[in-house]
Amino acid sequence: MARNIRLTLAYDGTRYAGWQVQRDRVSVQSTVEASIEALTGERVSLLSAGRTDAGVHALGQVVNFFTESTIPPDKWQPALQTRLPHDIVVRDSQEVPADFHATYGAKLKRYRYVIHESRIENPFIRPFAWRQNGPLDVDAMQNAADLLVGTHDFRSFESHWPNTDTSVRTMFEARLTRASGWNVWGAAPVSADPGADADYIVFEIVGDGFLYNMVRSIVGTLVCVGRRAWTLAQFQHAFQALDRNVAGETAPAQGLFLVSVTY
Repeated sequence: MARNIRLTLAYDGTRYAGWQVQRDRVSVQSTVEASIEALTGERVSLLSAGRTDAGVHALGQVVNFFTESTIPPDKWQPALQTRLPHDIVVRDSQEVPADFHATYGAKLKRYRYVIHESRIENPFIRPFAWRQNGPLDVDAMQNAADLLVGTHDFRSFESHWPNTDTSVRTMFEARLTRASGWNVWGAAPVSADPGADADYIVFEIVGDGFLYNMVRSIVGTLVCVGRRAWTLAQFQHAFQALDRNVAGETAPAQGLFLVSVTY
């Protein structure tokens, strides 16, 4: 009988065309599937918690697949790691019940977006944050983000609408934190640091589901408020307009991380 194996993955999405398999382009999914085939000789199709876009990173992407292999659950992690490139890491491997489905079983997802507030480019930070030249008003951004919590139609933040049957989602947390650094590995919320050198602004949002480009669109619109180009009333109008053209720009991919998934 085939066994159901669950993996938790972390990856730097910089050089990948996103999670999903794409013709003639390298994706995270195709790379992991190739490593499983190299290990077992089996061609598998991974089910994932979410399809991250090109350039987006993950700290806790969850996937599962079925296999006839007899490899012990905890040995998948080291065995696959030797066959994967350095920018994809298997953090955990375990056997799960046959009915576990990484996509349909997900109840909550936490995303993190990192902004680097600096007038000078940092080549080591650039692949993992969106640089802003001038200071942002984080308190004003938080007041706007508070409007996102609850059950709402998020159509104004969905690219290429419609992508799903409904654009209604429930957000349980939308929080901005100013910090002097951020933990790029852990899934714990970032701790606030009001120090003078706190030049990172970290946005974390937890919801029961997300639309295409939703988090990046929200961040781009929040930055309009943070720059003081928009008022809270203008943000609220854009949110309620149910029109992507009314909201702000889509923030670049490199600042976004899929942090964790709750089942």
